[in-house]
Amino acid sequence: MLTHPIGYLIFPIMMTNNGWNFNNTYSLLPKEFYSKQHPVPVPSPKLILFNDDLVQKLGLDFKPLQIQDISLFLSGNSLPAGADPLAQAYAGHQFGHFTMLGDGRAILLGEHLSPEGRRWDIQLKGSGKTPYSRGGDGRAALGPMLREYIISEAMNSLGIPTTRSLAVVSTGETVFRDSPQPGAILTRVASSHIRVGTFEYLRFYNNPEYLKVLVKYTIDRHFPEIKNQENPTLELLNSVIIRQVDLIIHWLRVGFIHGVMNTDNMAISGETIDYGPCAFMNIYDPATVFSSIDHKGRYCFENQPAMAQWNLARFAETLLPLLHNDHDQALVLATEAINSFSSNLTKNWLKMMRIKLGLITEEENDLPLINELLQLMYLNKIDFTNTFRKLSLSLMINQDQFSETELLKWIIRWKDRLSRQTTSLQESVNLMHLHNPAFIPRNHKVEEALDAATNQNDFSLIHKLLNVLSQPYLEQPNFSDYQTLPESNDNNYKTFCGT
Repeated sequence: MLTHPIGYLIFPIMMTNNGWNFNNTYSLLPKEFYSKQHPVPVPSPKLILFNDDLVQKLGLDFKPLQIQDISLFLSGNSLPAGADPLAQAYAGHQFGHFTMLGDGRAILLGEHLSPEGRRWDIQLKGSGKTPYSRGGDGRAALGPMLREYIISEAMNSLGIPTTRSLAVVSTGETVFRDSPQPGAILTRVASSHIRVGTFEYLRFYNNPEYLKVLVKYTIDRHFPEIKNQENPTLELLNSVIIRQVDLIIHWLRVGFIHGVMNTDNMAISGETIDYGPCAFMNIYDPATVFSSIDHKGRYCFENQPAMAQWNLARFAETLLPLLHNDHDQALVLATEAINSFSSNLTKNWLKMMRIKLGLITEEENDLPLINELLQLMYLNKIDFTNTFRKLSLSLMINQDQFSETELLKWIIRWKDRLSRQTTSLQESVNLMHLHNPAFIPRNHKVEEALDAATNQNDFSLIHKLLNVLSQPYLEQPNFSDYQTLPESNDNNYKTFCGT
């Protein structure tokens, strides 16, 4: 065994199976799609967070391993048998500007098949320099990796399509951002890491054959039901649009703000990916933005649908050569598909808002009723999440939960609307409780837990927060402090990318 003078491995060693069932297909694509790259070993890996629920879902068995052995391969110092590590190439529009990118600090270990036969990318984030690092150190800080773990697992519990987090391992290194910070590596699990930016990268190469390969690969992996359609490329575009509509509706449902909706952060699978400066809205304000780099509010809460459509338009542009042999006809097909996003989103948003209000039937005046509530929430600076839980509670105990006069008048009209349904109030309450969370990752609680972990080496608050967020739709009276707003109401709260 070759070792570095300070005691860690020069090249990762291959570990035994432990349930890993790698069946790697991305590495069979043309070499222009990626660069073969091993993780860069770290001096002192230590397991910080470990997702037992996800381990079981993946069909892995780590019980025979010691904690230190688990730390070794989740840091990249050792590789599971069957891994074929690589860094993916991609490009992207970042805040509207095109640039060449790629995995600058992440290594895809390979594709694991779960016992159910589902394919999962296993990626180490913060695993060292790659050919795409562009001068970066290839590492990640502990705080941002813990944030991604917390938020991605919260999103999963909320029922929102998302990448997931298997583990966080501290590295024993110091990384330098705005200040020296402890280093860490996150193990991310995803349906795939194919992005809009992956297609943009191939468009940059202007090689139609590469594009055909990626389109076929993406359809086979994510949309096999469309591969025999007359125009599978058009069906791919339509399918991706449908999944993005569903995803954005979920974000709007719970008040989530991604913060950096660049095209390299839009997964073709329809999963939320790349939790950088993300956060949840407390007081309802459509213009809410928390990202420290989003100075003009490009990716604020209310702009997320428009930005998703903009990203999808970039995706459609990459597909033009395969949509139709005639360029003008290809433009027509692409435009029709992209225009469908707005109508689908509007229809599904109204459906989602009806559900949040327990409206099982449909009436013509539902939209004005919904918009009036949102306007009252905005004018009275009312919390988004708590409002909908309180509305359902007011049905359960027939007691007003609000003090705002205009809102109380609105509630009378809402209850009158509910009374015209043939279903019971209890059915409305049940529907509301299934779609309106009682708990979200409150920004101040996330920061409190991250501060304790990174500055005091105290992870108890993170474990408590994760426990609360694992059942977001259940009333948990003992954790009511996780529902309250911070005293500052998130004034001047900023989140950061961590790169």
